Amino acid sequence: MNTKAETSDLRWTIFSHAKPEWEEVSGLDEENNSVRTYEICQMDSSSSQWLRSGFIQRRGASQVYVELTFTMMECSSRGTHHRSCKETFNLYYYQADTNEATATYPPWMENPYVKVDTVAADFLLKKGGVKKTNVKTLRIGPISKRGFYLAFQSQGACMALLSVRVFFKKCPALVNSLSSFPETIPRSLVQEAQGVCVEHASQQGPRPHPPTSSVGRTARGHKISKINLTCFLVSASVACPVGQFKSGTEGQCTGCPGFSYTAIRGSSECTCRPGFLRAETDTPDTPCTVPPSAPRSIVPKINNTTLTLDWNEPRESGGRTDLSYTVRCTVCRSSKGPCLPCGDSVSYRPSEHGIVGRRVEVWGLLPHTMYTFTIIALNGVSLLSGTDPASESVNITTSHDVPALVSVIQKSNSTESSLTLHWTVPVQPHNTILQYQLRYCEKERRSEDQCYYTESSRNQIVLTDLRRATQYEVQVRARTMAGYGSFSHTAIFRTLPDGLDSPAQLLMTGILIAVGLLLLNTVYASSYDCLDCFFFFFFLSHDSVCLSLEGVKVYIDPFTYEDPNEAVREFAKEIDVPSSRLKSTFYCVLLLGEFGEVCRGRLKIPGKKENYVAIKTLKGGYTEKQRRDFLSEASIMGQFQHPNIIHLEGIITASCPVMIITEFMENGALDSFLRVTGGMLRGIASGMKYLAEMSYVHRDLAARNILINSNLVCKVSDFGLSRFLQENSSDPTYTSSLGGKIPIRWTAPEAIAFRKFTSASDVWSYGIVMWEVMSFGERPYWDMSNQDVINAIEQDYRLPPPPDCPTHLHQLMLDCWQKDRSARPRFSDLVSALDKLIRNPASLKIVAQEAAGPAYPLLDQRAPLAPSSCSSIGEWLRAIKMERYEDSFLQAGFTSVDQLAQISTQDLLHMGVTLAGHQRKILCSIQTMTFRNKSTTTVTF
Repeated sequence: MNTKAETSDLRWTIFSHAKPEWEEVSGLDEENNSVRTYEICQMDSSSSQWLRSGFIQRRGASQVYVELTFTMMECSSRGTHHRSCKETFNLYYYQADTNEATATYPPWMENPYVKVDTVAADFLLKKGGVKKTNVKTLRIGPISKRGFYLAFQSQGACMALLSVRVFFKKCPALVNSLSSFPETIPRSLVQEAQGVCVEHASQQGPRPHPPTSSVGRTARGHKISKINLTCFLVSASVACPVGQFKSGTEGQCTGCPGFSYTAIRGSSECTCRPGFLRAETDTPDTPCTVPPSAPRSIVPKINNTTLTLDWNEPRESGGRTDLSYTVRCTVCRSSKGPCLPCGDSVSYRPSEHGIVGRRVEVWGLLPHTMYTFTIIALNGVSLLSGTDPASESVNITTSHDVPALVSVIQKSNSTESSLTLHWTVPVQPHNTILQYQLRYCEKERRSEDQCYYTESSRNQIVLTDLRRATQYEVQVRARTMAGYGSFSHTAIFRTLPDGLDSPAQLLMTGILIAVGLLLLNTVYASSYDCLDCFFFFFFLSHDSVCLSLEGVKVYIDPFTYEDPNEAVREFAKEIDVPSSRLKSTFYCVLLLGEFGEVCRGRLKIPGKKENYVAIKTLKGGYTEKQRRDFLSEASIMGQFQHPNIIHLEGIITASCPVMIITEFMENGALDSFLRVTGGMLRGIASGMKYLAEMSYVHRDLAARNILINSNLVCKVSDFGLSRFLQENSSDPTYTSSLGGKIPIRWTAPEAIAFRKFTSASDVWSYGIVMWEVMSFGERPYWDMSNQDVINAIEQDYRLPPPPDCPTHLHQLMLDCWQKDRSARPRFSDLVSALDKLIRNPASLKIVAQEAAGPAYPLLDQRAPLAPSSCSSIGEWLRAIKMERYEDSFLQAGFTSVDQLAQISTQDLLHMGVTLAGHQRKILCSIQTMTFRNKSTTTVTF
């Protein structure tokens, strides 16, 4: 880059917290050519004035040089205060892989910008004096990303930036004494280039090195030892004749291998004849070869959903032994539509590519569908030939047996609002029945939109929430690995009218009451204290009596099932794609999850209106364990019904890909939404209160896992790390596996140290979510590493209040971050506390004062060393690990620790101390000295 070569405006980015003072102007250089320059003349140095260049490509260089041409006004000629005037400016750079910088990103401060140097002028302009320009060349590096930006910071200077030139150094190509050296871009300050011998020259001993220059020294002054070149010319008398070759200088000439030739003497390798090839791994003495012919005699064998393909090897192997095969699959779902690649809808064993044997098995075929399978033969030169490899194809039409028809549906019992039904199990000769689906409609209002669907894993079901004295038409169909069968013939059943049940039910009820009274009398005579226990166990154990206790519903861990798929069938509703309408033209990929993509779609279930839904898909090539883990989230969500918990619509497992369908949250995740508006803390606490009451721990509560709908309602989601709490006295805990990943910034210390998770550890995480909300999506603990976060928490550091955060809310956060987990509030306490604050908005006007800064938050938690105990400015700065600013203090006129008493934040800014954490640490140390010198109460900051 060279700004002198630019003919239009540079339009570099200018930034200042006050009024920007950098200005782009046109000027003339020493040759009276028009150039673009930037000028600034600050009368007040209280603000930092930034200027940033455009994106500069590094073009392979790891070390670059910046040549700056500028003028600088002398402070004494400006008439400003010496502490407000500067005769220097700072140069920074920032690396990036793309042109990603904006007016606000990256932040205008040291770190993320890297400081190169404080640039001082050799010649200063004086009033009436001769104009002299300064030229400085600075080195930047190492640079590892694709490019970088230059940034200039002025804090009180009056200067003009006349030109900026960015360049790198390289070694040119060189031929010397039968040795050839390529053009080389050095990766370090000194790098040796390796050479090769020129054509018809040979090498003996070490590889050629660059020749020594006439002065024998590098640009940095280091002496170079002269190395004799070791290339010599091969004698024409020993050169191999035409038709023979010799790969090295030693040995005898040999004839060209099969299907190759030479046209000149002295060849080191024979050229392949037209149509013949060598692979990159072949040696010069390997014969040239051709691709193989097509495989022969493909024999398909289909068994239900599995297809086996066998074939014979090609007639011609091409003269090679590295023969392999690839399988391609296309599916034609209809006779009129196009045939498409099968993709991840089918699976292969042993694999789809690189098959060494001559057999492959294929799974996942759809019934009554036509497939075309192509077997391709390949060897080491197939991809080099530039032609399509030879192949053989076979067409397959599947005809799997669909589930048999359910013959008879019978009624076991009926009430005013329910029907208990059962049916015979159809005989399936080839497949096991996985599930049954019922469709039921009111007879008088029978239409597809007013029919309802439900599933059962057994051949019986209880239909509830029905209208009294109403006839219902019921149909059942079965599902196997081949899909759903046809619905049975319609059966009609009627719910009971108002009044008593049938005589048989009255008799049963009377018997139950009599037995109950008899047992009650016996138990009462023996022990009055067991009365409550008797009622509980009597009613809980009897099938004909339903007992509903408010608040006793408990979450069931799907991983406690012997077969986790049973939990999926019990808690997650299977959506029938043919009877429902799931529009699969998804509008966008919302995000990429651990198992696959998350998309937006529209779902229309009979009897319900069409709604937007979020669709999580399981990507192809999954294992059975990955499938179980993916669906376990559905079996968890299916157990929750709460306005602040994400709602599960259902799952699709009968077709590919496997999907989890949830309600669609229009405003996305809370962490990104917070950058637009404030959070909804009460809703999150309410949802977590509901989970805690179900003895359930989330383990991954964070703003990224809180979704927001169009009504700004927050809902807890993402149960991938969640697990059931095992009861342990009054303190239910969960112990994670040793290899599990833990989100350190959101996790309570006891969970990090001992992998013990409780509802109290969720409360700690909720405090972090509160902090994320009040800081509008700021990253907890900023850019601290995970280990630094762990160490900080162990030393009782807690996150400071975000800007303008109400005191009461920050106090709630600190309550959530109590080290003793038993001292933390419960989620019910948090909901009550937030309700009180909502009813008393005046309490939210009291704003907390920040106790720690974001850059180095731990610094304020320790008592710094007092400057009075140090003999010099340098000793004091080294003691508090701020020695980088020693030159800045001395240049500003601070030569002894006694002068530090009146220093202010503005003074530190003028000296280049721009990081808030560094400012706070320095001022804290000075304030400690001041208090101690006054002999008053000792204060520790």
